[in-house]
Amino acid sequence: MVERAEKLKDDVRTMFETCDSTEGRLQLVDAIQHLGIDHLFKEEIEYSLSEINASEFISSSLHDVALRFRLLRQHGFHVSPDVFNKFKGDDGRFVSGITNDPRGLLSLYNAAHLLTHDEPELEEAISFATQHLASLSSGTDLNPHLIDQINRALDVPLPRTYRRMETLCYMPEYRQEEGHIPILLELAMLDFNLLQHVHLKELKAISEWWKDLYGYMGLSYIRDRVVESYVWSYVVFYEEDSALARMIFTKIIAFIILMDDTYDSYATIQECRKLNEAIQRWDESATAFLPEYMKKFYSALLKTFKEFQIHVEDDGQYRIDHTKKAFQNLSAYYLQEAEWSYQNYKPSFEEQVALSTVTSTVPLLCVSTTVGRGDALTNEAFEWAANDIGAKIACAKITRFMNDIAAFKRGRKNRGDVVSTVECYMNENKVTSEGAFTKIDLMIEDEWRTINQALCEHRELLPAVQQVLNLAICATFFYGKRKDAYTFSTHLQETVESLFVRPVSI
Repeated sequence: MVERAEKLKDDVRTMFETCDSTEGRLQLVDAIQHLGIDHLFKEEIEYSLSEINASEFISSSLHDVALRFRLLRQHGFHVSPDVFNKFKGDDGRFVSGITNDPRGLLSLYNAAHLLTHDEPELEEAISFATQHLASLSSGTDLNPHLIDQINRALDVPLPRTYRRMETLCYMPEYRQEEGHIPILLELAMLDFNLLQHVHLKELKAISEWWKDLYGYMGLSYIRDRVVESYVWSYVVFYEEDSALARMIFTKIIAFIILMDDTYDSYATIQECRKLNEAIQRWDESATAFLPEYMKKFYSALLKTFKEFQIHVEDDGQYRIDHTKKAFQNLSAYYLQEAEWSYQNYKPSFEEQVALSTVTSTVPLLCVSTTVGRGDALTNEAFEWAANDIGAKIACAKITRFMNDIAAFKRGRKNRGDVVSTVECYMNENKVTSEGAFTKIDLMIEDEWRTINQALCEHRELLPAVQQVLNLAICATFFYGKRKDAYTFSTHLQETVESLFVRPVSI
């Protein structure tokens, strides 16, 4: 399999060299991305898109224009929405003729979801495309695989979808597309199965680590969520060369859950204060004044971070230091929530958003994604991930809002939980839960625009920005459709089997 995959990679590189039309290169890059093998051709894709961005492009095809717009924006190139003016009439509205082009409409819909702030023309494009795609998908005139793609996009637009699951859906569909390239499909299937073997070994190792840790600590109130934590890490980076980063990230998520459940579900307020004091000190000597049941958790936390330092190269130690500091900050924020709950304090919506955004864990996760990445992430990109306010806070708000909506729908509430953003909004504005959901959904859309803006504003830091984007996609994956697939993992069973257990049939 490895030998065949290497041969196919050489063939695809030749295709990049010999493809001399802009449309052809766009189709090639799109197929490679959609099939999940773009990690094998990063240099070729970067070179091709840089050339496409620098050259004039004239086309009457809505699909090609929208595809170019989406691919360039996804890779940090700014493209003006004016490119869609040719598909509008004198009144500034999209012409009715394009409603007969379902493939073009789908491309327009997906492209327009890369809108930034103050781009009303792309808002209009989303509204227009949504209306007509919904109508088309209910008919029987289209190919079934195109209807499936439309329905998936109407559920989650392509730029926000969990790409590995989308790849599994797309492989059999790509085979049916006119002009599909067989060697791309074969390489995609081989690569998926080869990576699946790597991921399954990692999942076994992390499960054994967690089983030992769980047994050592003996904390029966802790959620057993190591597989879900690994999936979260896998959504952020699945490439083989990210193995160390993926394992470290999963362990950090596991310790976040340990700390969160302790603050929320078990500890008294006095014990919460002692735990936070120990975490701020970050020293074995602090173990002495902790309650007996916390001592092993605290010792394991310090030991695990020391192990991170052993595995990470010397020039990456400062990233662990930043991660440790972010973990300490999260503990302080958790304590603040516990104090509010203890005092029965009713925060305003603004107050609750400010605190629950940082307790969403995203600020810590953003820094954690950099640990173990080595040269794949520049120092400048790390500093942005550690300090940037805009995109990181946008991602945190998306995560918090979607989590709170899912928890409210489920009726889930821990002993130590304060009122959620949903409840605060309902109480403050005297609206029903559905009214609050509608308003908060609009806020989520606004935060997505901030992340999209960061893609084009920080192209030189693209790997770090894409990690923030991937963390936002995690929120959509785990909390979409008003569900909480992290806490109630029955939602994930089919996904886990597809990703890690069942190979793709070749």
